[in-house]
Amino acid sequence: MVSSKESSQFSDDLIFPKIFQTFRMSIQPTKLIITSIALAVICLAGWIMDFSKPVVTTTGTQIQLTELDVYMNMADSSELTSFIETWKEEGESVGVFSTLWHFSAKKFQGAVDSVLLIPDTKSVIEGVLNNITDFFKAIGWALLYHTVYCLVFFAIELAVMSIAGGAICRIAALQFARGEKPGLAEALRYSTKKFTSFFTAPLAPVGIIIFIGLFVLLIGLAGNIPRVGELIVGLGMPMALFAGSLLAVIVIGAVAGFNLMFPAVAYDGSDSFDAISRSFSYVYAKPWRMAIYTVIAAIYGSICYTFVRFFAFLSLWITRWLMQLSLWVDNSKEVNKLVAIWPKPEFRYLLGSSDTLTTNWTESVAAFLVYLFLLVVVGLVVSFIISFYFSANTIIYSLMRKMVDNTAFEDIYMQFDQAEAEPTVSELLPKEEPPSSESESKPGESSS
Repeated sequence: MVSSKESSQFSDDLIFPKIFQTFRMSIQPTKLIITSIALAVICLAGWIMDFSKPVVTTTGTQIQLTELDVYMNMADSSELTSFIETWKEEGESVGVFSTLWHFSAKKFQGAVDSVLLIPDTKSVIEGVLNNITDFFKAIGWALLYHTVYCLVFFAIELAVMSIAGGAICRIAALQFARGEKPGLAEALRYSTKKFTSFFTAPLAPVGIIIFIGLFVLLIGLAGNIPRVGELIVGLGMPMALFAGSLLAVIVIGAVAGFNLMFPAVAYDGSDSFDAISRSFSYVYAKPWRMAIYTVIAAIYGSICYTFVRFFAFLSLWITRWLMQLSLWVDNSKEVNKLVAIWPKPEFRYLLGSSDTLTTNWTESVAAFLVYLFLLVVVGLVVSFIISFYFSANTIIYSLMRKMVDNTAFEDIYMQFDQAEAEPTVSELLPKEEPPSSESESKPGESSS
């Protein structure tokens, strides 16, 4: 018969169901406001930078192809070079941000669809890995062929997400650890004070990888020296192999522990190097536990995202259907006015799958306003994804910290908040000096 102590220990080992609190935490209005503002800033920056329109696309063809489409399916780099030279003058141009946005959205939806194919395990793994691989391959295309654009945009994105993501992780940490719900100003104040740690934590592993990689490159460059070069390569091979092994450790730790860096700063007030150290140690100490938590969060997140998207689609569909019942007038093209200014929404494309059919300036203005409000709905869905990502990783960090360091969930960094607290009224009042003793006598006087 299992004792109550053993039963309690068994339930403590199965602490992963705490991840299921993420949905309730993610739809908190404060988090959605923060993520919506951050998303708006990032999209505005991308929209402004897209005025350069450096991406070549086809025109007049049945299916519009971009550089990215060719890059994803090419056998060698000459195919992309030939495509750019052919369509650079005859084709059109679009922005890097819009190209990556549409491609990433398609791959994200593909990964979610793959996760929900739970009965077919092989299809789930292949689908998720293929979509994730394609996403990172697209990022590689952007860095390789539009380097300056990407470096500037990614720096802006990281700066914005350092503030927004740090605030969300701080709210999630306080909510999970103590049941507190800090306000918008308090969360943003924390993330701005810790901005340097949030911003440099993801960059530090990249800098270390580049530094060690340069050492291996120097050994390779030395090999070009006649007669002496091959001896340098031979003698330096042990150091090169050690550097390569160290790079492998750092790459695995950075990729697997990347999601824990922001929560480490939010939960423990860590600096960037301490956040890296914690994320690496948790990943290597309990790799299977980390994998289990990540898989559970991914499956649960896919279900929650599908529900939120279906809710948004159903809201739009009901609104449009009711409006369609009362708006029966056609425009000059004998097309229903509502159809002209508001394409029918679909589950996979909430904005509508057809182009607007406006004929005059009033319909054009109406179509533009409808499009803006639809963008708000889509933005809220994307904001939920961002909020869920940071909230889930904050909970996973707390679970890993308890599993590895045996640290209680309630143990959270609070010195920063105490230091920021305003002094009380009693602290502002001047301190009174203690009264002098009446029994003390002046020099030369005797006591009676």
